Amino acid sequence: MGLAQKGFTSSIAQNSEDVIEQIAKQTLDLVFIDMNSLPVGSEIWDLSQRVKQRKRLAVIALIFPQALDGLDPDLDIDDFVVQPWELDEVVARVKRVLRPASDASQGKVIECGDLRIDPARCEVSLSGNLVELTFREYELLKFLASNTGIVFTRDALLDKVWGYDYYGGDRAVDVYVRRVRSKVEDATHSFIETVRGVGYKFKRELSSTSQSAG
Repeated sequence: MGLAQKGFTSSIAQNSEDVIEQIAKQTLDLVFIDMNSLPVGSEIWDLSQRVKQRKRLAVIALIFPQALDGLDPDLDIDDFVVQPWELDEVVARVKRVLRPASDASQGKVIECGDLRIDPARCEVSLSGNLVELTFREYELLKFLASNTGIVFTRDALLDKVWGYDYYGGDRAVDVYVRRVRSKVEDATHSFIETVRGVGYKFKRELSSTSQSAG
């Protein structure tokens, strides 16, 4: 009711299967997962993964304060709200999660060798083949590719891609960079460079292996 008053249309699913069914039938932007209604561990992990695999949706977890210590930092969620929550805080977190990582890149196709990022379709392809990325993986790759040659610290990436108060800490950046690399890089493609002691940057020029592959 509160979200409706703020201009959001929402629906409720009673269990994991209902969530997946509604995602298949509706056009959604974000999914809340009530972590208190699911067993801690594999079922929460499984649901968050299934949500992101079906469609590139943002996920916000609803969680009790006493569960924070046991929250897995590798859990594929984009933010969380601690109960009891304030409606204004929920809305603020929704807007932050759904904001574009880079306004300048909206609608403009980004190409780097065999890598193609189409913001209008939220699609990434490598050598003409679609690459399946989660919402946050896509936003991270798009942000870095929109700022080639610029080195970003982990804290800066947390601010730009996750939001400054993301709970996971800078370890999340390393985890997601590793995931993105595993999906868009191989023996002949290298796009993201680690700047030791600082952070990451998207290469301004492709490596010789990538150029020869093209």
